[in-house]
Amino acid sequence: MTDTSVATATTQQPMLEGYPRSDGRKGIRNVVAVAYLVECAHHVAREIVTQFREPLDAFGDTLADASAGREPPVHLIGFPGCYPNGYAEKMLERLTTHPNVGAVLFVSLGCESMNKHYLVDVVRASGRPVEVLTIQEKGGTRSTIQYGVDWVRGARKQLAAQKKVPMALSELVIGTICGGSDGTSGITANPAVGRAFDHLIDAGATCIFEETGELVGCEFHMKTRAARPELGDAIVECVAKAARYYSILGHGSFAVGNADGGLTTQEEKSLGAYAKSGASPIAGIVKPGDIPPTGGLYLLDVVPDGEPRFGFPNISDNAEIGELIACGAHVILFTTGRGSVVGSAISPVIKVCANPATYRNLAGDMDVDAGRILEGRGTLDEVGREVFDQTVAVSQGAASKSEMLGHQEFILTYKSFEPVGPACLPLSVAPLRRAVAVESH
Repeated sequence: MTDTSVATATTQQPMLEGYPRSDGRKGIRNVVAVAYLVECAHHVAREIVTQFREPLDAFGDTLADASAGREPPVHLIGFPGCYPNGYAEKMLERLTTHPNVGAVLFVSLGCESMNKHYLVDVVRASGRPVEVLTIQEKGGTRSTIQYGVDWVRGARKQLAAQKKVPMALSELVIGTICGGSDGTSGITANPAVGRAFDHLIDAGATCIFEETGELVGCEFHMKTRAARPELGDAIVECVAKAARYYSILGHGSFAVGNADGGLTTQEEKSLGAYAKSGASPIAGIVKPGDIPPTGGLYLLDVVPDGEPRFGFPNISDNAEIGELIACGAHVILFTTGRGSVVGSAISPVIKVCANPATYRNLAGDMDVDAGRILEGRGTLDEVGREVFDQTVAVSQGAASKSEMLGHQEFILTYKSFEPVGPACLPLSVAPLRRAVAVESH
């Protein structure tokens, strides 16, 4: 580390508090998730959530917990498809048992193919309050909404009585994504997040970066950082799969908006995206819904396996945010140069703005001004420290800008994945972050 103040902060391992879950993980939020199981149930689910919508800036600078008299927030997630998809089922299973989720209400039309009974059983086995409302059995729209509002109201009161327990920094899972990238992203915000990742990993946390479709050309750089030779080979093949996928579709991840923002080539964009990963060894590869088994740095492979079947791998940034959350991410670090205002359901999003002009224009949506590096108002190490500090603060209960503004964007589409191979994960699958946490207590 080049910034000794960050090293000191990381070494001291600031303590957090979290909501304990039956699988040993802990949540930094205690959300009630309302999940629709087909687009035909979306409106009813949304109307239930709307009854609990907080006004803008309701939380001020912090998310008041139950001890301050505020009941847990209610978030909307769901899957629009009617025919079955193993990926979507796994995603919903992981999201509704995410450590930031305290209770779940499923909303079903009644004739969709999603296995609602399986999902209810999984959530119930995790010890969370859970219910499923089937619109065709509850008398239609109005009555189902009322049933849902009553159930959520009771669940919030139950969760408000839940006590937090000590939580170590090593128990955190942090994801990162870039969106609306421009010519400043790869030299300010992205490497600053990389610095923050290195500090978090030094503290025993788990960090996940993505996506293989935006890392074409960087695969051999990543191979040199792989913890094992066979993992290095798997990384190269992972990126090659992404390149094949995009070639068949006839387009890549380089968008018109990237060019308008000053990016010149896919290679330049890839190098900028790669900078978010920092300099730590890469411990493994995960796919959407896979929970990293140890602390360390992981690459998230978001490009479907097999021949292209469903079109563009992620039709918006929020699709990837959802996949990072499904891998257990408590917090998402979102870097942007052109500017993005989205947040997410379940896990808070921290915006790291690469471009100083964008920050000045969208200051109400941005958490960190990484663009000040370009204007000589800060160094890369200083901004990396700020990202690290912001991550800790949000994990301790501070609200990110997107949370204060009420952003809860969410999208889940069709995909298909094969399980990761043995080369992709560490030989020891003991949950390192839990072991460190136990020792610290």
